[in-house]
Amino acid sequence: MMAEFGAFALILGLALSVAQLALSAAARLRRSILLAAAGEGAAFGAFLATAVAFGLLMHAFVVSDFSVANVAANSHTEKPLLYKVAGTWGSHEGSMLLWDLAITAYGAAMAFFGGNLPRGLKAVAVAVQGGLGSVFLAYTVFASNPFVRLVNPPVEGRSLNPLLQDPALAVHPPFLYSGYVGMSVVFSLAVAALIEGRVDAAWARWVRPWALAAWSLLTIGITLGSFWAYYELGWGGWWFWDPVENASFMPWLVATALLHSAVVTEKRGALSGWTVFLGLAAFSFSMLGAFLVRSGVLTSVHAFAVDPRRGVLLLIILGVTAGLGFALFAWRAPGLSQGGVFAPVSRESALVLNNILLAAATATVLLGTLYPLIREAMTGEAISVGPPYFNLTFMPLMAALVLLLPTGPLLAWKRGDVLGVSQRLWAAGAVALAAGLAAYAVQDPRRGFGALGLAMGAWLIAGAIAELVERTRVFRVPAWESWRRLIGLPRGAWGMTLAHLGLGVFVLGATFETAWRAEAAETLPIGGALNVGAYHLVLKDVGPVEGKNYDAERAVVAATRNGQPVCTGEPERRLYLAGGQTTSEVAICNRGASHLYIVLGERRDSASGPVWLIRAYWNPLASLIFLGPVIMALGGAISLSDRRLRIGVPRRREQAA
Repeated sequence: MMAEFGAFALILGLALSVAQLALSAAARLRRSILLAAAGEGAAFGAFLATAVAFGLLMHAFVVSDFSVANVAANSHTEKPLLYKVAGTWGSHEGSMLLWDLAITAYGAAMAFFGGNLPRGLKAVAVAVQGGLGSVFLAYTVFASNPFVRLVNPPVEGRSLNPLLQDPALAVHPPFLYSGYVGMSVVFSLAVAALIEGRVDAAWARWVRPWALAAWSLLTIGITLGSFWAYYELGWGGWWFWDPVENASFMPWLVATALLHSAVVTEKRGALSGWTVFLGLAAFSFSMLGAFLVRSGVLTSVHAFAVDPRRGVLLLIILGVTAGLGFALFAWRAPGLSQGGVFAPVSRESALVLNNILLAAATATVLLGTLYPLIREAMTGEAISVGPPYFNLTFMPLMAALVLLLPTGPLLAWKRGDVLGVSQRLWAAGAVALAAGLAAYAVQDPRRGFGALGLAMGAWLIAGAIAELVERTRVFRVPAWESWRRLIGLPRGAWGMTLAHLGLGVFVLGATFETAWRAEAAETLPIGGALNVGAYHLVLKDVGPVEGKNYDAERAVVAATRNGQPVCTGEPERRLYLAGGQTTSEVAICNRGASHLYIVLGERRDSASGPVWLIRAYWNPLASLIFLGPVIMALGGAISLSDRRLRIGVPRRREQAA
C-alpha cells in the first residue's frame, strides 16, 4: 500500500500545484489578499505532498520493495544502505521526482520568505512557480511515474549502476538539482516583473539572494561531480567536456553573468533588460540540461535514460516554457527603463564586459555540445567535439575574463580612473609576473602556457587581496583603523573577495595539473616496477577481496622517492555480482596538495605468469582544483548571510496594493 500512497501523494502534489497557479493568478487579477494567501497555502501543500511521495519512494528502496518497478530496476538487497537511499534519485523516474521536490520546495520558500515583495509581484511569481511545478509534476505522474507496480515482482533487483555507488555521487544530485531548480525562482520573478512592468533596482535586489543561493549550490554540485569523475572513473582527470558535464556548466555560466548583471541593475538601474533575459536563460539552460540527460540523445555514464519518447515530452516542456518566457520578454522589453548613463571606463562597463565574455563562453559550450547532435540528426554522421575545440574557443574568453576580474571592484561607479586602478594593482601585477617567470624558469620541462596560467591564478589571488587592502587602507591609516575597517566590512564584500580568490585557487590547480602532469602505464608482474614523475612504484601483491555486494582484486603498490618510502596505494578492480559490471577503484596518495594516482587494470596471462596493467599519474596541486570551487561557494554563502541581501527592499505601502 505504501507505493499507492506515494502515487496518491504525487497526484495530490500536482493538483495543489495547479491550485497554486489558479489561486495566485486570481489573487492578482482581483487584488485579493485572501486568494493570495490560499495560493501560498497551496504552494506549501504541494511541497508537503511531493515530500511525502519522495519519502515513500525512499522507503521502498530502503526495504527493497521489488514490486515497485523502479526499485527492482535500480536496487538490490545486498546494496549498502547509503546506496539504497541514493537509488531513490539514481534513475530517470527518481531523479524527476527529486526535481519535483526541489521545484515545489522553492515555491514554498518563495511564499514564506517573499514577505518583502510587493503583493502583486509576489502573487504573479507564486503563480508562475506553480505553473512550472504543475508542468513537471504532470510529466512525472503521466510519463515517468516512479510508483508503477510489477505484476510479477522478482526476488532480487538488478541493482544501481556500480559507478553511481559512491559517497560523492550519492550527494551530488541533491546539490546539483537544488542549484538547477533554484533558477526557477529567478525565472518566475523575471516573468512576474515583465507582467507587472517593474524591472528596476528593487526587483534586482529581490532576485539576487535566490540567484546567489542557486549559484552556490550548483557550484558545489558540479564540484562533487567532478571529484567523483576524478577518483571513481579511473581516467586520471577531473573534466572531460562530456556533454552532460556541459549541461550543468552552462546554467552556472549564465547564473554567474546574472549575479554580476543584477549588481549593475540594483546599484545604477542599468542593464535591466539584460538582467531579465539572463534570469529567463538561466532556468532555460537548466531545462535543457534535463532534456539532454534524460532524452536518450546522449550516451554517457551520467545519463539517466535512453527513452526518446519521454525526451520529446521534455523537449516540448522546454520549448513551451522557455518560449513563453522569451516571447513575453520580446513584447515587454522595449518598454523597460534604460537606466543610468555611465562612462566607457567605469565599474558598470567592467561588469558589462564581464557579461559579454560569459555569454560568449556559454555560446561556445552550447555550440560544442549541440553541434554533434544536430549534425548526426541531419546527416547521420556521428562526430565528436572534444578538448581541442574548447581549448581554442572557451579558454581565450576565460583568460580575458581573468585579466579583467580584479579591476572591476576597484573601479568607481559611473566614471572610473584607469591610472588609479593600475596604481592599486601594480603589486598584484608584479606578483603575477614574478610567479609566471619563476614557473617558466624553474620548472622542467618548461611550459609557456603553464607559466601563463600560473601568472593568471596569482593575478586573481593577489588582486582579491589588493581589493581588501584598498578597502581597509592598509599602510595609509593607523593599524587600529585598518583593523576596524576590516572587521566592519559587509559580508557581501567578503563573499565577493572569497569567490574571486577561489577562482584563482582553481586556476592554479588546473594549470599545474594540466601543464606538469606526468603519467605512465605498464603491464607488471608481482615485483615489477615503473616510474612516474619523481616516484618509483613497485607492485608488491595482488589478491582477492570480498565486499558487501562485489568481489574484487586489490593490488598493493609501494611508492618511493629517492629511495625513501612515500606511501602504499591499494587500487581495486571490482566485479559487482548483481549486474556483472566491473569498475576501478583508484588509490590516491596525497602529497600535500598533489596526488599520486594509481589505477589497477585487467589481469593478463603471460609465459612467465600473470601480469596486471598498472597506470599511474602524478597530478601536481590537484587538490586546489576542488578546493577553489568550495571557496567560491563559501563566498556565495557568506554573501547570502549579509542582512542587506536577506531582508531585500522594504515594501512601501503603495506597492502592497
